[in-house]
Amino acid sequence: MTALPLTALPAGPVRQTLRTHREGPVLTIELNTPEHGNTVTDALLDDLLAVLQGQDPAVRVLVLTGSGDDFSLGGDRGEFARHLAADPTGSGIRVSGTKARRVCDALTGNPAVTIARVHGKAIGAGMALALACDLRVGSEGATFRLPELALGLPTAWGGLLPRLINEVGAARVRELVLTGRAFGAAEAHSLSILQKVVPAHQLDAAVDAWARPVVRRPPAALRVTKTLLNSLSAASRMADVSALDAELLAAVLSEAQHAGGG
Repeated sequence: MTALPLTALPAGPVRQTLRTHREGPVLTIELNTPEHGNTVTDALLDDLLAVLQGQDPAVRVLVLTGSGDDFSLGGDRGEFARHLAADPTGSGIRVSGTKARRVCDALTGNPAVTIARVHGKAIGAGMALALACDLRVGSEGATFRLPELALGLPTAWGGLLPRLINEVGAARVRELVLTGRAFGAAEAHSLSILQKVVPAHQLDAAVDAWARPVVRRPPAALRVTKTLLNSLSAASRMADVSALDAELLAAVLSEAQHAGGG
């Protein structure tokens, strides 16, 4: 398999927020609203879920990336505000939060090996999408941040917190969440948020180096191995309460709306 630069991808099925490209057993999903920093909206979640649920069983590797300068600038706060304006009790936030959990679970539980190809900024929900993937490679200039607390939000989106604690460790995650500071690719690698860091022009080659051996693995053994890895990881998260993410997000935003007199 030969890596193709994303700027030269052949035209694939175009959705409202995504561009997809299939090359044999490798499917690339590109978040494709660069004018908005690939922010995670309900429309993007709907499109992602549709692609993941309709995925061809012959796909062995799924690559998730973003167009433009950034992987994703995270959740759309304007959309959250519109949800609250429509229903101050937070029903729209709950629906959105449930979609986020379903998308992240679909990435983690995907029968294909999922690879996040990260460049630019990966913030909040964008970082959660990357973390839901099996393998994560970032450019040397990639940066990460969890700004939710500073925005008056809990870190409750798509099961991000338990996944992060499982990959990184509770003490380090506590510092990242409470300070909301930005950190670079080298630190992300030291924390296992990224498994590989390369110069930006080598991102496609790095993805290809992972994908080539994976597509040669026997399909049944690959599926069972992924299931084992996911099961063993889940076993170390016995207190995973991320099913409550949507409720927690709605409750906090609704309370803030009332406190603000909105």
